[in-house]
Amino acid sequence: MPFRSSGTRLSTAILAVLAVTALGAGTLASAPAALAATSGAAPGTASVAPSAALTAFPKDVEITGTSADGFFGYSFTPDGERKLRWWPYGGGAPTPLGHPENGGWASSGGDVVALGDDNWTVQMRSLTLRNMADPTAPGVDIDLGALGGNYVAVLGPASVLAQVTRDDGTAELHIVSKDGAGTTSRKVSGLPADATDFTGSAVRDGAVLVGYETGPADARGGGRALVDLADATVSETYASADSGYDFTHLMFSGSQVAWLDWKSGTGMFVTSVDRATGERTQTVLGARDSEWYTELVGDWLVYGNASAPVRAVSLTGGETRVLAESGSGSAGAGDGSAVVRGTRAADGDGLFRIAAAQDGTPTVTKVADAAEPAVGVEIQGADVPEVAHLDRTGGKVTLGWTLSRPDARLDLTLTHDATGRQLRTRVTAPATGTDFTYTWDGTIAGVDAPNGAYTVDVTARSLDGLGEIAGQSFAMTVDRTANPHDYTDNGSTDLLARDASGVLWRDDLRDRPLDGRVQPAQRARVGGGWNTYKQIEAVGDLAGSRAGDLVALDGSGVLWHYLGKGDGTFATRARVGGGWNVYTRLTGGSDLDGDGRTDLLAADTSGVLWFYKGTGSAAAPFAARARVGGGWGVYDRLTAVGDIAGTAAGDLVARDRSGVLWLYQGNGKGNFLSRVRVGGGWNVYTHLVGAGDVDNDGRPDLIAYGADGTYLYHSTGSVTATFVRRATSLYPGEGAEFNNIA
Repeated sequence: MPFRSSGTRLSTAILAVLAVTALGAGTLASAPAALAATSGAAPGTASVAPSAALTAFPKDVEITGTSADGFFGYSFTPDGERKLRWWPYGGGAPTPLGHPENGGWASSGGDVVALGDDNWTVQMRSLTLRNMADPTAPGVDIDLGALGGNYVAVLGPASVLAQVTRDDGTAELHIVSKDGAGTTSRKVSGLPADATDFTGSAVRDGAVLVGYETGPADARGGGRALVDLADATVSETYASADSGYDFTHLMFSGSQVAWLDWKSGTGMFVTSVDRATGERTQTVLGARDSEWYTELVGDWLVYGNASAPVRAVSLTGGETRVLAESGSGSAGAGDGSAVVRGTRAADGDGLFRIAAAQDGTPTVTKVADAAEPAVGVEIQGADVPEVAHLDRTGGKVTLGWTLSRPDARLDLTLTHDATGRQLRTRVTAPATGTDFTYTWDGTIAGVDAPNGAYTVDVTARSLDGLGEIAGQSFAMTVDRTANPHDYTDNGSTDLLARDASGVLWRDDLRDRPLDGRVQPAQRARVGGGWNTYKQIEAVGDLAGSRAGDLVALDGSGVLWHYLGKGDGTFATRARVGGGWNVYTRLTGGSDLDGDGRTDLLAADTSGVLWFYKGTGSAAAPFAARARVGGGWGVYDRLTAVGDIAGTAAGDLVARDRSGVLWLYQGNGKGNFLSRVRVGGGWNVYTHLVGAGDVDNDGRPDLIAYGADGTYLYHSTGSVTATFVRRATSLYPGEGAEFNNIA
């Protein structure tokens, strides 16, 4: 029967009313032998078949389906979630079967289970069929939603029975199959034209019993139909008081059809019909809140609940037999047998298969031993820092957990709270001991992860899939030293490059060289329209927001400020002021007066260099200019590089028109000491960029871009040997593609 699942514990063969349907008037037969009878050995008790070594069936697992090969069972996690597994009768570890979140499952007496997208089975539309005859085989996906269909029953490894709703709201029953050519759908013929609300039974002998609703709107009734699956036709029909949709249990054998019913004043009962004679029998069970289970085995109805013995009543002769002293659930198999979870004095607790002997009487064989609930995994200790200072630990942080057992696996999810970016990984078991550790390199998907608050979630489970799953959640903050050339708040340098069409691109470099080589991690498009500017310059954090900012000088001489948002984008530009077309070169991003704020330098057309002190205000980012000095017209490139030589403030490098690079050390007052020659040959580069601390050694560095390649000039801290050149993989083959690098 279809059912809704929740965190409340449900019996596997839930036969209590979930949607009570009143039955029409009728005469009920007397109940079989008194249900309150004791379960001691008595005449009529079924024969017991011997059993050999059996598979173990945990006591906390509810049986929900069975076949000749094994059974499906589920148990609950401490937070009330259900987990489904398949146990083979031949022994071995169970196979976990994950279903979608808020989804469910259904089987029809065979090895195949449908994992669906709704916890009410008749509302499942997106299905995955798993065939446990071969647990390693991939699932078969069937999208009933594309057909306007809903699940009714599993028919085989690649086919299901579905109710397809037409455009006019009426319904049809279809056999939907998946093969190499796609999905096929065959309509079942022989049903009333207005039949709807279908529900299905276990499948056996190439047939399935379905229930449905039919009749005029003011006098709706029900029906049962046996469907031949090969021909997709109805072979037998039976009247019923209602459809049984959302409340019934359909059963059939070679000689009988039966279904669960309920009626106020009577309670639960089973209606059975002899397929040869059409004779009906109604077997009263009892109160509807007793969670009755029922199965049909040949001409015998097997029934019981947790407070009564497992009994079988002959539907042809009325004889009643006690099969087991107690039982709590059942499932029917496609071979006509049934499995009951119960207890017998002769062979204890477990699962018992009930099948028809040659003379039709029920035989009982134990097929699984009850076992104590599997021992799960406990997290006994954790080592997750509150703050991961990655610049102090080489860009890495080691996280650790101590588990209660070594034969386990740990699944780790790191989530950046602000953006939702995630790292998911599995931590394998250690060679010895129970300490599971993972060293995170500070990246997500190959890009340095952003700073800020993270949630660290772990789940631990045993390798055999048994027992409870343990989980813990931790808070951790990732922190790195601020980088004035960082636009994504991940500590690593970002370079901006404008192409000939005016598109600005951002390359996020790795925070540390890989195998000694500076490498980009990700390129992102910032936006178009940037060719309106004569110069774009990175100026560090002008307004106290931690992220780097930009200034851009347009063709009319207006300077604009772009405030970095810390996510790789910029706020709407703000006007700094006009008259800036008197300057031929701008450079910024370096603290030139030692006050902790970045400043700007501007060289005018007459060769005078001016100092613009940073104010820390986004509304007015610069104080009135101060004259540095004249004679700067001899240089065609000026680059503020930060403190690369160990003085009290930021430094400047300047390239003269013959290609010689000079170092000007900051004096901490917005001016400079006497220049020092760095070296010649720098005219091979079109752009020199003070790129912040690229290699994470605590000193800012220089990036040089030209047609022959892009290089990192690692600052040494020495005035006499200022830089060491290192190759990069930045802008490969793009040495002439960009007209502005910042």
